[in-house]
Amino acid sequence: MLDEEGFEELAKSDFLHVAENTWRVLNVLSNGVQTGGITKIAKSVIGPLAEHNVSVLMLSTYQTDYILVREEDLPMVFHTLLGELNIYKEENGDLVPILIDESDSVKTRNLFGLTVHPVQSPENKFCILTLDRDTLPSISTIILEVLFYSHISPRDSPVTSHDTESFHFFAFSLIDGYISIVMDTETKKKFPADLLLTSSSGELWRMVRIGGQPLGFDECGIVAQIAGPLANSDMSAYYISTFNFDHVLVPEDDVSCVIELLNKRQANNS
Repeated sequence: MLDEEGFEELAKSDFLHVAENTWRVLNVLSNGVQTGGITKIAKSVIGPLAEHNVSVLMLSTYQTDYILVREEDLPMVFHTLLGELNIYKEENGDLVPILIDESDSVKTRNLFGLTVHPVQSPENKFCILTLDRDTLPSISTIILEVLFYSHISPRDSPVTSHDTESFHFFAFSLIDGYISIVMDTETKKKFPADLLLTSSSGELWRMVRIGGQPLGFDECGIVAQIAGPLANSDMSAYYISTFNFDHVLVPEDDVSCVIELLNKRQANNS
């Protein structure tokens, strides 16, 4: 995921697969403070958008959470959420209220049945980290090694039960000067321990991957299906949508309960 300016700087390549839609970013604030944790915004934002057939991508970071919606869906997003939330757009660093004309019509969409996707949980444990941007150059070589030279399973290979024992996952984001990294405990050993920052509890996380095959971008309700049950159970979660799959990280002690909740959801919809 990158902004238009960054996209224009990319070298053209036949190997680069680009989603056809342009996406806009939503950030949820509570009393002017960024709200962390997808379960806290599941009922107010993610759920209502799913009910109105709006597809979303979800990106959690160390600092906050972002919801990406297709630009063409913004009118529906505004009409859906403005009754419950105040929505602002950022202009030259200032937040300007968005107002809609009640006479404007938004085309009602046919709601499609939701597909309940299988979930897998690898055995490896993950860390959610940040670091000072000024220290980034000192570990850039390690990041490149992890990104481009670590073992990665062959693309498009089917998911098997063996695949869930452990798999390579490394997520790096740089948003508005803030860095977030998700890596497993084995990968973390490659980095200088004194540069990586995490919460004082040093909590470890387990991952649940949604989907046995690539999900695509048109289907809606995937994030809501996961975030909803976790919100009802008051569980913390860290969510990352990618080009092919969705991934949710939950505290290590909660993973068995989360799997049970999601399997129950699948059984109820079968």
